[in-house]
Amino acid sequence: MINDLISDGLTRIRNASMRRLDTTKLLHSNVVEATLKILANKSYIESYNVVEEGNKKFINVVLKYDERGRSVINELKRVSKPGRRVYQGRDEIKRFKNGYGTIIVSTSKGVLSNDEAHKAGVGGEVLCTVW
Repeated sequence: MINDLISDGLTRIRNASMRRLDTTKLLHSNVVEATLKILANKSYIESYNVVEEGNKKFINVVLKYDERGRSVINELKRVSKPGRRVYQGRDEIKRFKNGYGTIIVSTSKGVLSNDEAHKAGVGGEVLCTVW
């Protein structure tokens, strides 16, 4: 049984991009789907779609590569883990990697990127960082 679906999903994306696979399959959860929505909006992945097989849901993720065949995602890192939660206030959530990276935050207004959370003036649990 997998305890942390977010870490599992990020690891599957990281492994698939290192192997230069076109797609990968993740276990579904609402937080994972919201995280993928942010990754798609920020152009880190091509697309994703939710597939139901029997009574289980999965998410198929289409990965994105540049013209040289390298993954668009340089680093995909889980920050807040089940054993150590990491929270940032609204003043601490600003730019990451001089604007080239993205922090994904779980807030009271849903899962948001660092830009959206800063505009909304909310802080929360830092799920992961991407650049």
